[in-house]
Amino acid sequence: MSDTVTLQPPMEARIATAARRLLDARRTRTRITLDDLALTEAAHAYAVQDLVIQSLGPIGGWKVGAKGPDREPTCAPLPAAGILATPATLPDGAWRVRGIETELALRIDTDLPERDAPYTLDEVIAAIGAVLPTIEVVETRLREFPQAAPLAMLADLGAHGALVTGAALSFQSGLLATQKLAAQQWFDDRQVADSVGGNPAQDLGRVLVWLANHCASRGLGLRQGQIVTTGSCTGMLFAPAACRVRGTVVGLGGCEVGFVTGGD
Repeated sequence: MSDTVTLQPPMEARIATAARRLLDARRTRTRITLDDLALTEAAHAYAVQDLVIQSLGPIGGWKVGAKGPDREPTCAPLPAAGILATPATLPDGAWRVRGIETELALRIDTDLPERDAPYTLDEVIAAIGAVLPTIEVVETRLREFPQAAPLAMLADLGAHGALVTGAALSFQSGLLATQKLAAQQWFDDRQVADSVGGNPAQDLGRVLVWLANHCASRGLGLRQGQIVTTGSCTGMLFAPAACRVRGTVVGLGGCEVGFVTGGD
């Protein structure tokens, strides 16, 4: 008896299926899996992102980060509708993960459009107009979270839920070296994080240049007004229900978000 071989559909069809499942999960607030679709390259996950963001509306920003100073960065577009000014309020019923990360973000004030020549660090720095503290609220559509396959997480916009932004301040290029950057986080009145140099990327200049060139290669570019958040300074902590969260990037201010019990 010969072994039965199950053939996968073409990758283009698998990418479309992944995007449809993720969008359906957002609409119905259910959990899904992408494990059976065998997304095997980062390019597949980014193709899923492109289809998802086309349905979610304009891009208001990007999340980018690296798990180490020599690791390849990853990124995801952020729907403009999910970028909220502090103080923000979110309903517990729609936010089951409530992963919280306090981060340093940057505002792009000059377009970095798609082009053939790679962007340099000087060009990227010149495009940055402001720095601001943020809280990323992590949410996932994946049943296997937090053990989901990394490419599935990447396809799911990097498990992005919302971004809460504090007041913008003048950008100084010295902030791109994060080894001395301090951040703190509170759940109600309980301090849950107090870190220095917690962003594993360390050199944000490298990460931002990678992002500018990656976005250009995807035919998107970075656009004026977009907010780029650069990775957690505190690690990811999970807020309890009915909690008010505060995050501070020391010297740059803070922001807050509250979860309302019973909301949907």
